[in-house]
Amino acid sequence: MSANTNPKQKWMVIALIILGVLFTAFFGMRAMRAFKKFDGHRPPPLGEVETDVELIREWMTIPFISHTYRVPEKFIFDALDISPIKNHEKSLEDINQEYFPDQDGYVLDIVKETVLAHQPPPLPDSAPTADTPPVAPAP
Repeated sequence: MSANTNPKQKWMVIALIILGVLFTAFFGMRAMRAFKKFDGHRPPPLGEVETDVELIREWMTIPFISHTYRVPEKFIFDALDISPIKNHEKSLEDINQEYFPDQDGYVLDIVKETVLAHQPPPLPDSAPTADTPPVAPAP
C-alpha cells in the first residue's frame, strides 16, 4: 500500500484478511473432522454383494447399508419400527440416540440381525458341475 492510503482503508483490508483466514480455518477444521469421522469403508465393487454384517458400523446410514447388502430399506425401517421420512439420512448412531437413548448399540444389533435374515442367497462362483457323467438309460 502506498503512504497516501487512508488509515480506515488499511484497517479494513487487515480486518478482511483476518476474517478470510478465520473463515478458511473454520471450514478447514470442519472438513478435517468429517474426514476423520469417515472410517474409509467403501461399498463393494459393482456386482458383488457384501455378506459380512460385522462390517456394519454406527456411522453408516440405512440407505448405504441397504445398497451395500442388497436388503430393501423398508425391511430395516420396519425392524426398527421407525419412519423413513426424517430418518433417511441419519446414521445408525443418530437414530439410536434419538429413539433408543438408554440402549447403547441397540440399533446396530437390530440392523445386523435384519440384514442377516434378509440377505439374498449367495450366487455360485460358477455353474454347477456333475461329479460323474449321467448314465444312459438301459434299453
